[in-house]
Amino acid sequence: MKAAKTICYWLGGFGVWLLLTWSLAPASLIAGAVVALVAALVFGRDLPLNPLRLFNPVRWFWVLVYIPVFGYMVIKANIDVALRVLSPGLQLKPGIVKIRTTLKSDIARTFLANSITLTPGTLTVEIKDDLLYIHWIEVRTEDAAEAGRLIKGPFEKLLARIFE
Repeated sequence: MKAAKTICYWLGGFGVWLLLTWSLAPASLIAGAVVALVAALVFGRDLPLNPLRLFNPVRWFWVLVYIPVFGYMVIKANIDVALRVLSPGLQLKPGIVKIRTTLKSDIARTFLANSITLTPGTLTVEIKDDLLYIHWIEVRTEDAAEAGRLIKGPFEKLLARIFE
């Protein structure tokens, strides 16, 4: 089983190398294969994701759904923050809110926290078990469930389909 995981991590790392270098030159292929193998051997035991799950086509479908949804949410939040910047008299109500997530795996929670942070107007301050502490540029509600729904948007449901 350990060999299968290492091979999966090597294939994934080599695939990333090919995408980043965009070259099929023999020297590049050899360098990529060696670098991916070393990375898989050194870091493979520390990765929290079962690599065999990466080959599930249903998960890739949800990744392809997640990417444009994430892009839309980022654009929408950028416009919201830009309007706040261009409205100097606007009174803001920033604060830190505590939201709960139903995601179980560490990698899914990390992706959720990063998705929230990459969306302008929000910043993940801390993750403790199933709680995320988020700095929100405009605290719209004091209700934790409603705040969680507003901040997480569609991210949590899509990430659950990808990682869990």
